[in-house]
Amino acid sequence: MLDLELASFLEDGRASGAPDLCELPPNAARGLYRSLTGAGDRPPAAVPFESRHIASLDGILPLRIYRPEQAAKGIVLYLHGGGFVVGDLECYHSICSNLCARSGCTVVAVDYRLAPEAPFPAAVDDCYAALLWTAANAGELAGEARRIAVVGDSAGANLAAVLALLSRDRQGPAIAFQALVYPVTASAPGQFPSYEKYGAGYTLTRRSIDYFNQHYFGPTGVASDFRGAPLLASSLAGLPPALVQVAGYDPLHDEGIAYAERLMADGVAVSLVDYPGLAHGFINMTGRVKTAAAAFDQLCSTLQQALEAGA
Repeated sequence: MLDLELASFLEDGRASGAPDLCELPPNAARGLYRSLTGAGDRPPAAVPFESRHIASLDGILPLRIYRPEQAAKGIVLYLHGGGFVVGDLECYHSICSNLCARSGCTVVAVDYRLAPEAPFPAAVDDCYAALLWTAANAGELAGEARRIAVVGDSAGANLAAVLALLSRDRQGPAIAFQALVYPVTASAPGQFPSYEKYGAGYTLTRRSIDYFNQHYFGPTGVASDFRGAPLLASSLAGLPPALVQVAGYDPLHDEGIAYAERLMADGVAVSLVDYPGLAHGFINMTGRVKTAAAAFDQLCSTLQQALEAGA
C-alpha cells in the first residue's frame, strides 16, 4: 500500500498542474525539478559549507563542501540524482547539509556536467575527477578520518556504483563504502516488471526514463558499457560494502534489487532495504513523509557506522 503521507504529497503535485519533466526542454525541466525537490525537503541543516572549483577532464568542476561541527567521522562524496539531465548543488543543498549534520561526515557534493550538453560519459569523468581530488585532499577535508564513501540517489547512485567499479579496475582511491538509493543499474530497464507496473502515476515515469536516456546516451543507448549500466559489469567482486535502498512504487525497484543480488552473489557485503510504501525520489520528501525521513536517517547512521568502523 502506498504510504498515506506520500499519497497526499503526490496529490498536491498533481493539483499544482506541473507537467512531467519529459514534456519540457532540458533547461525548463531543470527549473521545474528545482522547485519540485524544494517542495518536499527538510529545511537545510545549519552546517558550514563552501564552494570549490577543481580541474576535471574537460574543464572546471564545481564542488560544495559541507563540514560537521565536530571532528568528521569520514568523507561522503555525494552524487545527485536527476536522470543525468536535471539537478544541481542548489537542488541538493538540504539533502547534503542534513547528511553532513546527521552522519557527522564531511560531504563533498559534485556539480557534474549534465546532458544533453555533456552526454555520456561526461558525468562519469567528472565524478571520477572529484573522487581523485577528494582522496588527494582527504586530510584537509576530514583530518585523520580519511575513509571515503560514495553515495548517490537514482542517476547519482548509478554514478556512485560506477565509481566503485572504476576505482577497483584502475587501482584508484580506496572506497570504504557505497550507498545506492534507488539506483539506475540496467541498460534496458524494460526487462524488469516494475518498469511497466510503476512507470506511470507516481513520481518517475517510463516517459521520463526514456527522455533522460535519450539525452544522456543518445539514440544508440548504453550498449555494453558498464559505465552507463553497472549491471553490465562482468564481475562485481572486490567492491566495497554497500547499502542499497529501493522503493516499492518505483519503476527502478527491480533493477536496484538485481544489482544488490549481483553484489551479494559476487561476495560483497550488502544491506538491501526495500521500502514497500515509498516511491522514487523519496530522499527529496523527508520534510513531508515520515517514512522517507526514516529512510534518510538510516542512510546517515549507516554511513557513520561504516566510516567509523575503519577509523
